[in-house]
Amino acid sequence: MRKIIVYIATSADGFIARKDGAVDWLDRPRVKGNYGMGEFYKSIDTILWGRKTYEMVLRFQKEGKDAPDMSGIENYAFSHKPPRKVARGFEFVKQPIKEFAKSLRAKKGKDIWMMGGGGIIASFLDEGEIDEFIIHMIPTFIGEGIPLVAPRNRTVILKLLSSKNYSDGVVRLHYEVIRKKPEKKKASTKPRRSRSQVA
Repeated sequence: MRKIIVYIATSADGFIARKDGAVDWLDRPRVKGNYGMGEFYKSIDTILWGRKTYEMVLRFQKEGKDAPDMSGIENYAFSHKPPRKVARGFEFVKQPIKEFAKSLRAKKGKDIWMMGGGGIIASFLDEGEIDEFIIHMIPTFIGEGIPLVAPRNRTVILKLLSSKNYSDGVVRLHYEVIRKKPEKKKASTKPRRSRSQVA
């Protein structure tokens, strides 16, 4: 089955962007191979976007900044209030997350990249629809900002699949999300009444 994978960079203190969405702290020399980005990109054919991240990549494209090559990629965006005019190559999702994820996984294809941001990651995670996290921790503190996962009351257990240290101090952490198994209903221990008791 196709997996939904969060592939993302965070600051050393767990943020994916500053409060205003700026990612200037990511503007740094990159190691040869770009942390395995090319290999990962070959493994996916679909990207999921939150509204703010969708708007950010459109802004990057207009400004000529580095943005993902989306040729041959299906792009789905999420928002409570979709824009009237949707950018070419994008589709805004109207289905509930659980229903959408089930239908998307059922289609033939490669894995699915959950681009973020923190709000849509949280929504998918809370619905049990994130399979893995590949987090590149940048050796920089930014003090405050947008967290990787929007804060809510939750406990999600992760299993470390691999880790890799790069020469520039970046650490790549690859986790599997451990889903809770549904609890089995306990058999009733209440004694049954005999017919004589009922009569």
